[in-house]
Amino acid sequence: MVDVLDNKRAATRLRILVQIAERQPAVSQGEIATEVGVTSQAVSEYIRELVDDGLVEKEGRSRYRVTPEGVDWLFRTADDIRRFADHVTGDVLDAMSEAAYIATDDIEEGETVSLFVEDGLLHAKPGDEGPATGVATTDAEAGTDVGVTSFEGVMDLEPGSVTVLQVPAVRTGGSRAVDSELLADHCENADLVVAAGVEAVVACRQSGTDPEVPFAAGEIAAEGAERGLEVTAVATTDEVGRVTDTLRDADVTYEVLEG
Repeated sequence: MVDVLDNKRAATRLRILVQIAERQPAVSQGEIATEVGVTSQAVSEYIRELVDDGLVEKEGRSRYRVTPEGVDWLFRTADDIRRFADHVTGDVLDAMSEAAYIATDDIEEGETVSLFVEDGLLHAKPGDEGPATGVATTDAEAGTDVGVTSFEGVMDLEPGSVTVLQVPAVRTGGSRAVDSELLADHCENADLVVAAGVEAVVACRQSGTDPEVPFAAGEIAAEGAERGLEVTAVATTDEVGRVTDTLRDADVTYEVLEG
């Protein structure tokens, strides 16, 4: 356990040292007392101890400065607190958090389940043979949602990629200038089709595909690829830059083709 979390006195000592560091060299004990929630007399006693321990040096009346030893102690204590916080958020709370999965079979509350991603969605099936497992928090019939917690391991997930097909703006031909056969092939082979721009939506429909998402194409395409989907993003020339910027920011693999 981090020392400053062991008892109130250690925590108060830390807070007062931080207050001195923030206010140095002119230190008002009354202001620190108000900030920390103790009496001015208590602040005076803490400061005297900090001086005796070599963490603070006195420069004159109401003038104090944190010593290099004090700075080092603050760094080490802050690192201890950070590691403890990481343990709480990364180990304890992550294990306690609950998420919804699609049950592949009937599942009973308390049952160990294996976790995987299919068609971009989280799935859970009875058993512990998977690289990632959890514990069901609800009963669920096959095909319904089931709560899962106490996660262990990492799900196998091969990232997908995005093919961006450019469609000319209406002023340069729009959907009429698109190779419908090429567009249809890419849409047919994709797990997810998104579109950005009116011309792109019309081009998809004319090729026999109604895009599943006719807006926020870059964001949806990036998330789909991160979930292992092969995505076709059909975008009007004016929108291509926005789409590719989003994909680049998300570090998603993509290629741009003329539609």
